[in-house]
Amino acid sequence: MKSHINRNKVTIVDMKNQPTDFAFWKTKSAVERLLALESLRQHFFNYTDDTSQRLQRIYSIVKQK
Repeated sequence: MKSHINRNKVTIVDMKNQPTDFAFWKTKSAVERLLALESLRQHFFNYTDDTSQRLQRIYSIVKQK
């Protein structure tokens, strides 16, 4: 999945009348919110199309009496 960020659109708002993030994301569909979340996750972990996308597995050994 390739993400695309439109860097050509800029909106200037007054800091006193700035809309909240919650109001913005409330206008988006569930699919759009999940796609944005996936895009942020890929950017944060520096994933590329060649990277295996799966959860990391962590094992720990617990000794019991």
